[in-house]
Amino acid sequence: MENHLLFYILLALIPALETSDFLITPFRNIQKRSADDLIVNGIEIYSMKIDSKVTSRFAHNVITSRAVNRANVSKEVVFDVDLPKTAFITNFSMTIDGVTYPGTIKEKEVAKKQYEKAVSRGQTAGLIRASGRKTEKFTVSVNIAAASKVTFELTYEELLKRSFGKYEMLIKVKPKQLINHFEIQANIFEPQGISELEAQGSFITNDLSQVIKKSFSGKKGHVSFKPTIDQQRTCANCSTSLLDGDFTIKYDVKRDSPGDLQIVNGYFVHFFAPTNLPNFPKNVVFVIDISGSMSGIGIQQTREALLKILEDIREDDYFNFILFGSDVHIWTDTLVKATAENLKKAKDFVRAIDTRGMTNLHGGLMKGIEMLTTAFETNSVPKRSASIIILLTDGQPNVGVSDPQEIQANVKKAIQGRYPLYNLAFGYGIDYNFLEKMALENKGVARRIYPDSDSAIQMEGFYEEVANPMLTEVELNYPENAISDLTQNNFKHYYDGSEIVVAGRITDNDLNSLTADVKAQGAENDVTFSEQADVEETAKALQEQEYIFGDYIERLWAYLTIQQLLEKRTVAQGEEKENLTAEALELSLKYKFVTPLTSMVVTKPEDNEDKTAIADKPVEGTDIFSFTLLREFK
Repeated sequence: MENHLLFYILLALIPALETSDFLITPFRNIQKRSADDLIVNGIEIYSMKIDSKVTSRFAHNVITSRAVNRANVSKEVVFDVDLPKTAFITNFSMTIDGVTYPGTIKEKEVAKKQYEKAVSRGQTAGLIRASGRKTEKFTVSVNIAAASKVTFELTYEELLKRSFGKYEMLIKVKPKQLINHFEIQANIFEPQGISELEAQGSFITNDLSQVIKKSFSGKKGHVSFKPTIDQQRTCANCSTSLLDGDFTIKYDVKRDSPGDLQIVNGYFVHFFAPTNLPNFPKNVVFVIDISGSMSGIGIQQTREALLKILEDIREDDYFNFILFGSDVHIWTDTLVKATAENLKKAKDFVRAIDTRGMTNLHGGLMKGIEMLTTAFETNSVPKRSASIIILLTDGQPNVGVSDPQEIQANVKKAIQGRYPLYNLAFGYGIDYNFLEKMALENKGVARRIYPDSDSAIQMEGFYEEVANPMLTEVELNYPENAISDLTQNNFKHYYDGSEIVVAGRITDNDLNSLTADVKAQGAENDVTFSEQADVEETAKALQEQEYIFGDYIERLWAYLTIQQLLEKRTVAQGEEKENLTAEALELSLKYKFVTPLTSMVVTKPEDNEDKTAIADKPVEGTDIFSFTLLREFK
């Protein structure tokens, strides 16, 4: 299911630039496959490896591809990778005939000026679009002389998010030809201990299933996948490859206590995921766009998703539907309990939902907020319950209040921090930045729903993520005089199967132990949790492990801090936005992360040509400039 996606890469090393939605290029010839199994148009990809080292959910991934030009003339080689949108590239290099050309991180404006200078001189540029639901594309090409070799190496880092009780690494495998040496290696180290580990592939046959090697013991886990050329073939004498689909690794950790504190080199991370708590009863208001633009697959998939969601609602939950086209329509006047009778009536109502009118988004949202507020004021719902608003829309507000800033202000004033707002953006003709900002201002998130055959599954999947609240008003506290630079430590809800992560810097060099105190509201009463870790013992235990990569907790802290600064920047204005931008930029440059504020530039000089690849991190809601490939001809 799409919302399980926590680690996603697509590998394709192509011997010629292809024309597609993702690449604008003057090279128009699509190269055809040679009869030789391993060589396409003279280019042999003789090695492709994905090497992942995961330490305490923080993944350090290196993708390496090696190719040789077997032709007697120079050829263009393209390195093409899809990366998770939540990941930050940290390094890229090309090694050509033994000479390595490394990448350097620069402020985006510096790289932009370099790009504009090239364009103003009439030089050729390529533009690459953001490519997938949760991915963005990295592409770079280089001209390789006859009999020459090239190695591409891309490194990126990402904090794996826990969802539905597991961490998941989804690797999309698509090498496009038989590879002499194809390999996936994943080493996982979890100080809490690994409780389960599995690996599978959508393309795996009975024979290939024997090639997947997985093992875990104590704190370490390992997955290996190394098919031979013959094992890659679609048939005994075929030159086409079976390696075309998803390779998935899932795991979870042992949870002897609600949380886990880890400390290395003056930084700490606190993972908090209590289990075996009673679930809160929920109050859910679905605010659904039924404007004319939702007709067809949009409304069909929405009905299908809502019917499935109604099957999963628990009997102690309360719910209602608000529909908005030009006017606002409600199912019932108040929230109703999920009794068998009410669920049957709700399903009949959902089956009859149809599209009409324009888009009165403001009216629909305000009605949903008013309904929740009234339910609490009149004690119509349990006092100790968790409330959420889920908005699904596919267009711009154009009836009633239609100014996005005015809608945001009114919604924030009405909610007053009481209920998280989750905005689902259906399709592409929508102001995603507006929905994202409004969700973040109200302790929720925005999510794209892609108009494909599985749109209903996407919506159901999102609902499942928030269907089981176990704690509300979660506050994680640490000694004020001993730590600084704390990441977010207050959360509206904690959902079953998820995880809260907080990191910070230890300022007291004489600190012997670190204590974390957690306060929250439970379904039956207020609860507290306490965790303590010995600084010296914890650091020593972690540093002894052989595949810990550098100061991983410090990098994890920087990763979280940058992500949260960028979120705050989304809703900030004026001087506050400038300060958040400056802080995020400083950290991006210091820790060498390609973020929306930085670019990575790689230059490969040749006799008569400079080739400069500029890697940009796109902003969600835009469909272009994932990465820009620049050719400078002298």
